Amino acid sequence: MKKLICIAVLCLAQTLIGQNYKFGKISMEELSQTADPDYPEANAAILYRSQNIKFNYVQGKGFVQQNEIQERIKIYNKEGFDYATQLIKLYTSSEGSSSLNESLIGLKGITYNLVGGKIEEDKLKRDGIFEEKTNKYWETTKFTMPNIKEGCIIEFEYMIESQQTSIEDIEFQQLIPIKNFSLKIKTPEYFKYKALLNPKATYIPNLVPSKERGQIVINTKTRTGSGGMSGAVMGTERSTSNIDYTADVISANLANIPPLKDEAYVDNLSNYQARLILELETVQFPGETLTNLSTTWDKVTKTIYDDSDFGDQLNKKGYYDKDIDAILSGITDPQQKVSLIFNYVKSKVKWNEYHGYTTDQGVAKAYKEGVGNVADINLMLTSMLRYAGLKANPVLVSTKSNGIPLLPTRSGFNYVVCALETDNNVVLLDASQKFTAEGILPTKALNWLGRIIREDGSSIWVDLVPTISSKENVSINVKLNPDLSATGKVRNQYTNYQAFGIRNKFENYNTEEMIESLEKGKGELEISNFEIENMKDVAQPVTQSYDYTFNNAMEDIGGKLYLTPMLFLAPDENPFKEDIRNYPIDYVYPIADKYMVNIMLPEGYTVETMPESIKFQFNGTDGEFTYLGKLNGNFIQFTISLDLNKSLILASEYEQYKKFYQLMIEKQTEKVVLKKV
Repeated sequence: MKKLICIAVLCLAQTLIGQNYKFGKISMEELSQTADPDYPEANAAILYRSQNIKFNYVQGKGFVQQNEIQERIKIYNKEGFDYATQLIKLYTSSEGSSSLNESLIGLKGITYNLVGGKIEEDKLKRDGIFEEKTNKYWETTKFTMPNIKEGCIIEFEYMIESQQTSIEDIEFQQLIPIKNFSLKIKTPEYFKYKALLNPKATYIPNLVPSKERGQIVINTKTRTGSGGMSGAVMGTERSTSNIDYTADVISANLANIPPLKDEAYVDNLSNYQARLILELETVQFPGETLTNLSTTWDKVTKTIYDDSDFGDQLNKKGYYDKDIDAILSGITDPQQKVSLIFNYVKSKVKWNEYHGYTTDQGVAKAYKEGVGNVADINLMLTSMLRYAGLKANPVLVSTKSNGIPLLPTRSGFNYVVCALETDNNVVLLDASQKFTAEGILPTKALNWLGRIIREDGSSIWVDLVPTISSKENVSINVKLNPDLSATGKVRNQYTNYQAFGIRNKFENYNTEEMIESLEKGKGELEISNFEIENMKDVAQPVTQSYDYTFNNAMEDIGGKLYLTPMLFLAPDENPFKEDIRNYPIDYVYPIADKYMVNIMLPEGYTVETMPESIKFQFNGTDGEFTYLGKLNGNFIQFTISLDLNKSLILASEYEQYKKFYQLMIEKQTEKVVLKKV
């Protein structure tokens, strides 16, 4: 047995030795591979990723951070072509030269293809690299690898250099598998970091701490000789001194990292991504006192409020005061003031599609030019509401793409909205979007908690997750015809976030395109006389109505008619098929759906059987499904409702919820059986 173990270990060692991850050393075996052996469904795989972060001392600058990255990706099919385009985000302040600006150094890349049994190489060229200014603090370098084909391998490397001491999160997981990941982070003893792994992740990497020696080399020049009348010769004496220090090291050599699994109703996978977060806690150089940088959310919000691109913007009002005075002339009702100002800002300043909690160009300029980022718009809104005598304050938010802020840092936020506070309520406002309403934010901003910053400098958390249900009320009249078709009328009414979703979905659709969208995937459904109301009036529910003809709505089996009461509105499958769930089910907001179905019996038929009325619950009152049916003269009437009072269903509750959902699907697809009189 011991002999077999030794042989296995030796084989594994030979395999590892045989793998060469030096840039440019691609093997025929890697190129010949047609699918990932562990994840055959993967469209691509990261064969190797290396990340080496270190701080080198540069005289005249101090410690300079160097982040070296090398990555080798195998692309299996056309769906994996997206990985041939990569983005590099760089901090580059436009306000003069900044020592904190990040520089991209040594970017190079090669695409490898197997052609006629030989490896062909195509190098990344300048025309495949694009630079884009995101806002005044960030720019993005985007590059696309050349000659991408199914089965190819791309490889690239680069270094990001800056004098920043903050370290970007280390991401251990992607949507595709990572076969090998080599990490080394080396920081001088003068900088002490707190390390935290994402507690929501299911994959936990094995990190190894250690110590290494580092050295600072300082070169000095000293003038020699006095010159003057003595006739001494002037000269320069050069000397070198070395300072040894201890470096803290975090390293990892990881293999077969599983991909993030995309599951139904996961709003943001990155919240569950395995990653390492490093927070600089203290700085202490030899002979100097210790500087404690460990902070609290109160300190973070105060620092943000004191920023001239944040707090000062709230105090400016000379650019709008006359306009607001005219708009509010004679208005005393506070609610009416809110509506007038909110709608005015939405129409006056358009969003330039940039996020951020600090202004891009300043509120006055944004007001004048009619365009600005999220902070320009919502800090302006907050200032105007305060000017009108209302209690309004900015709310710092982290969008879902920015993740949930786990540590108190300024980078934990990337968005700002407005909170209108009353005696016992907080209403959130965002004027950067066309179809937002009072209390209705873009869904990207509904991410856990936001931080309200008040005028007196205090700050508190506010829950961003909606508590009021968004409703869809549907009524459908059904007339059954001798040719087995059904005709009738449908009327839908949507409120809150369901209305917000409809407005965004159909904003640029004409009537024909809306009809095509409703008919898609619904069998032989034909819609006519389509109408939609309140698409632009966000204070009202969206209503839509249409006539329909649904061919083959019934089956005639032995003279009996079989039909599903909900017809084309019935769900056809359960989206929750997996036995095990890795991440919570996120519906974003509570849901209340109600269907009222009224079926006219065809002449000469009566009901033989119909679905039994039933009610079942999920986790007490967290979810409830009700199915009620009754025969009323020549009509069968059904009332079918789903109430989900809990918008986030945990992975530990998945098995119970899957059963609940399956029972609901089965009930909605049960048949009514009609027989001849």
